Amino acid sequence: MTTSPTNRRGPLALVFPSLGLSGLFAGAALVLLLQFVPPTNGISPIRRTISEYGLTSNKWVFDLAVLLVAFGSAAAFAGLIRQRLLPVRSMATALGGVWVASLLLIVAFPKRDWSVGPTAGSEVHRVASVVGFVALPLAVLFAARIVFVNAKAWRRISTGLALASLGWFGVILVGVGIMAAGGDPWWVIIPAGLVERGMALTGLFAVATLAVPLLTRPIPRLEPARAGHGGKIPN
Repeated sequence: MTTSPTNRRGPLALVFPSLGLSGLFAGAALVLLLQFVPPTNGISPIRRTISEYGLTSNKWVFDLAVLLVAFGSAAAFAGLIRQRLLPVRSMATALGGVWVASLLLIVAFPKRDWSVGPTAGSEVHRVASVVGFVALPLAVLFAARIVFVNAKAWRRISTGLALASLGWFGVILVGVGIMAAGGDPWWVIIPAGLVERGMALTGLFAVATLAVPLLTRPIPRLEPARAGHGGKIPN
């Protein structure tokens, strides 16, 4: 992959990364706030998943937090695309879109209320959660290879955080495997709330690493003719 000289950054070049980081930070801050205000302060952050907040009277705060994260993630990827650092037709962009779509589905379809039982909507929520938490770190892994081809330090940071997020998901898979082998339910074997929060936090940090460099210094721009090499979706 070849690159052209560094980008010229004007005021508009800072809009998308700024919006991206603001959305990610605000969404994460609201989720943290829910743990300190009633009635959600009674939910165990160790054993209960984040979506549990959406079953309380603070559902609107939870929904707003998820929408802010979706907006921030979309803005971060849009900023990379706008500055021609990431091809529109690439695995990174596609997986980033899957992550954002998953967040929107999580808001539209609440988590299962165990006092009522499973519903079609709660199944959509469950699948969207799994798909989203896998798509996000994979999107960052693909993006880091393209965006930071000449910025090794940032590539290592993004890649490390993305792998850490996948590592948290691996803990869940271990629990599921033990359950399938006849053990206790996976959410009893592992601290589901803690694992999900670790997975979400490292994933959000990973996305943020794609936006932060755009605010600090220019990054070499992809040549239009080669702007998908190594991560473009084949025809």
